[in-house]
Amino acid sequence: MPDTPPPVILGNEPGSFPHSVLAERHPAIVRQVREAFPYGPEQHRALDALLASCAEGVIEPLSADAPDRARWKTWGMDQYSGRSWFDVPWLWSESYFYRRLLDAVGYFDPGPWQGIDPFRPFKLAELDSRETDEELAALDDLTDRPEDEQAAALLHGSLWGNRADLGFRLSDADAEGRAAAPGLVADDSDTLRSLLTGEGTLCLIADNAGRELIPDLLLIAHLLAHGRVERAVLHIKPYPYYVSDATTADVVDALRRLTATPGQAGAYGRALWTAMTDGRLTVRAHPFSCAPLPYRRMPDDLRAELGGSALTLLKGDLNYRRLVGDMMWSPTTPFALATAYFPGRVAALRTLKSDVITGLDADMEATLVAAEGQRWRTGGTHALIQARG
Repeated sequence: MPDTPPPVILGNEPGSFPHSVLAERHPAIVRQVREAFPYGPEQHRALDALLASCAEGVIEPLSADAPDRARWKTWGMDQYSGRSWFDVPWLWSESYFYRRLLDAVGYFDPGPWQGIDPFRPFKLAELDSRETDEELAALDDLTDRPEDEQAAALLHGSLWGNRADLGFRLSDADAEGRAAAPGLVADDSDTLRSLLTGEGTLCLIADNAGRELIPDLLLIAHLLAHGRVERAVLHIKPYPYYVSDATTADVVDALRRLTATPGQAGAYGRALWTAMTDGRLTVRAHPFSCAPLPYRRMPDDLRAELGGSALTLLKGDLNYRRLVGDMMWSPTTPFALATAYFPGRVAALRTLKSDVITGLDADMEATLVAAEGQRWRTGGTHALIQARG
């Protein structure tokens, strides 16, 4: 961390991207969830109260009987209770919004809605879409290519799969339709490949379910099949989070989707299924995956686990924000400096959907600003691969 840390991002500046998420995206998510299930009057009242709270109210603590109340107290709940959603760190208010949304629909409470993912209809619709069919069919074209070309294609598939973000598209309906920019704003592909030596464990910290999780699984399958890693651990969320973030149920849905598909996709699916049954691929749902905090504050057990892996690969925009810190870094701050605290080799695959960025060279930053102002940071059309050995 520099001697003078950059400012933490808040959501209280009208016109800023974080403000638009709090003021526009979150209410849209509440309304969509309200319509996705035949919830009863109790859930409707709670959702309406959350909607009002997000717009004009203040942060309220979890109920005394909430199963994770003690954990959220250590994560800052008492510190921020009574304050506007807009005046606390954006990362914290975003995360707490999703926790309160689960409260509103009765996800943690005994009763008929306990454990029912409020985002599941959206996830399944995406998994069963024509776009997913086309992407899986394209795998057959890779089978005769050299292994390094297959690896590069699957790596980029995992990278650009991050555009399939349901929460992002709720606030920007045209996001996926915009053409991706040619090239990457930062490309450490060679460094990343050099870290996949064939020894040890890859920890892949997943982001979204559906059309992003499938490319992540395909990448893992390829790395295992070709001896690039010995084992893989897929870190997912312990409960529904950020609309489309992957849970264990989403992993199973993705594997079933793959195994039911003909051709190379089905072969990958069967290989992954076998890898899970024999322990070469395991799934991990650490509570810190849903923490409103940067990875700099990860607990000791997670630090030891990630530090003991051959490589930790973080997927997506939220994980990037948590990796480097959700702060207004100078874009030319070295990625290695921002991640120097991380307990081992680390890499990030990310399409840019928020203001945070590190690791750009000055010429690249100047080119992006001249062409797009600051829109390049948040539009989802640019991407990066960054790695630190």
